[in-house]
Amino acid sequence: MTSSAQPRPVGSRALRRRPQLSDDVAVHVRNRIMSGGVRPGEFIRLDETAAELGVSVTPVREALLTLRGEGLVELVPHRGYVVAPLSRGDIDDLFWLQGQIAEELARRAAQSITPETVAELTELNEQLREAVRASEGARIEDIEFVFHRTLNRAADAHKLSWFLLNATRYTPASFYSSDPDWGGAAVQSHSDLIEALARGDSDTAGEVTRRHFTDGARRLVRHLDEVGVWN
Repeated sequence: MTSSAQPRPVGSRALRRRPQLSDDVAVHVRNRIMSGGVRPGEFIRLDETAAELGVSVTPVREALLTLRGEGLVELVPHRGYVVAPLSRGDIDDLFWLQGQIAEELARRAAQSITPETVAELTELNEQLREAVRASEGARIEDIEFVFHRTLNRAADAHKLSWFLLNATRYTPASFYSSDPDWGGAAVQSHSDLIEALARGDSDTAGEVTRRHFTDGARRLVRHLDEVGVWN
């Protein structure tokens, strides 16, 4: 699930956006941690990560410093960076926070959204439907980002949108975009949301948004269970 404002995370291909290179590396490593690609207690090697992404060690080191500040990794003297503990409760808390903010933004958007913005969201959702059918993961992530950015702008709550942007950076977007079942559910959720927005129905818009985040948390916890992250 991708929520409101997370730019498309990079994969294992070489990174190209040099001005934000360490930020791109941080997105990649954060995505791996949150999706169970690396588990609590495992070390993240600077040289291996740099080689995987086609960058030097410097932006990797800078990225890990950022993630250390977020509590996702810890520095072990003379050994390097290790993934910090991550519990089911942590996942639940992250999605609870995202859902609370996103629900409020959806409620506010329903009170002020214009027909033009409703039409824009409808077109974006059709693009998402096509991307899901074609299994175009990167395009799914891009459209999801634009959809929720458009919605949040309609809410006209800049600080809340900023807080949601920071909260959703922990959502492993590529995990969701690679799941066709999630993709179909997201398209339907968007359709239900757009209908509520068009009616000016704040309660339903909030409820649909809350269900979307609850579903995302359940999918991620189930996946982490299956790969044995808690073991």
